[in-house]
Amino acid sequence: MHNTSLDYLYGFGNEHQTEALPGALPQGQFSPQRCAYNLYAEQLSSTAFTAPRAANRRSWTYRLRPSVSQAGFAPLPHHGLVTAPISTITPPDPMRWDPLPLQSHPTTFVEGLTTIAVNGSAESQHGMAIHGYVANRSMNSQVFNSADGELLLVPQHGALQLDTEFGQLAIAPGDIAVIPRGVKFRVQLQQTEARGYVCENYGAALELPERGPVGANGYANDRDFQYPVAWFEDIEKTHQLITKFAGHCYQSQLTHSPFDVVAWTGNSAPYKYDLSRFNVINTVSYDHPDPSIFTVLTSPSETEGWANLDFVIFPPRWMVAENTFRPPWFHRNVMSEFMGLIEGSYDAKQHGFVPGGMSLHNCMTPHGPEAEVFDQASSAELSPQRYENTLAFMFESRYVFKPTQWALDSQLRQLDYPDCWRSIAKQFTGQP
Repeated sequence: MHNTSLDYLYGFGNEHQTEALPGALPQGQFSPQRCAYNLYAEQLSSTAFTAPRAANRRSWTYRLRPSVSQAGFAPLPHHGLVTAPISTITPPDPMRWDPLPLQSHPTTFVEGLTTIAVNGSAESQHGMAIHGYVANRSMNSQVFNSADGELLLVPQHGALQLDTEFGQLAIAPGDIAVIPRGVKFRVQLQQTEARGYVCENYGAALELPERGPVGANGYANDRDFQYPVAWFEDIEKTHQLITKFAGHCYQSQLTHSPFDVVAWTGNSAPYKYDLSRFNVINTVSYDHPDPSIFTVLTSPSETEGWANLDFVIFPPRWMVAENTFRPPWFHRNVMSEFMGLIEGSYDAKQHGFVPGGMSLHNCMTPHGPEAEVFDQASSAELSPQRYENTLAFMFESRYVFKPTQWALDSQLRQLDYPDCWRSIAKQFTGQP
């Protein structure tokens, strides 16, 4: 069952403070000569020390042992994980894949990660990787962290409990969670199996997009983001720590649980968000607005308005536009678009795009509604319509996505995907 008993702190990027034992959090300073309970003070910096105050992200943790208390690392092959840059030749074709199949043999979240596409460079700290995950076994004494990027988890099937250094988060399809770069966590299944998507963001940490003329309210509101309260384990038991670093996985044996933070304060910590809280802004007159109005989180690049990563959703909503072709229009885009479907169907597609599936339309690759959708939408009676039973999302980036060789060759790839537009015929009559 989905764990709904956890407590949370509220507010995106707030300077939170929490303690699992009374008095564990120092007052008036961060690094006293001696911490209460003989804890160790340790800072996690997610930005450079000298980043502007508004952009600076860091947290102080007070723990049973400092993180340096671990053995050396040994290489751990993980053939499913791929890190940018890669050298695969990327054709300009639109691409689509069936969902990753659920596994019959025991598979944890980290073992079930498979990379679909990447862009940019992890070592240069721009771009991202997009992974799918499947799991049918909890991680238990297995722990994972990525030094290459922060992780955005998008469950599609099965509820999860995320045990992190900062506390616990419970998420299910319809929620997302973000784990900052380098933070250790494990995934405990709340049901027999799970599947979903992971975006590994190499670039600037995700933040809330500006609202512009929309004003002070709307889109994803700061108050709806939930952070964990301090929680810790004092367990003397061997744990396997798996670290992804510079594109490779390494393992280290710990003699104890790394989830030993008794108190923490700061603004860099794991968080979750319920996508049903997104306040959709849409037209009440005519035309289909740009999908940027559905942006939940963004990772900016050095060029303003041209994102390293936008996380965009297409949730249930009302469509009321008059004299308008209501599905997404045909277009070519300088941004590259990778889509997934959490539940239901997507209004531009009637066949082939199912929950757990994925599609890719790279920079300047033409795409839009399939022929059948176009015919229906062009002649539909335009009464107000409620879009129900739908939740799609998009990872959009200024950088071209390169599918991995596995994704290009996989039997999950729908090689006939472009056929959905082949029956679009010229309808020109020469008459207005």
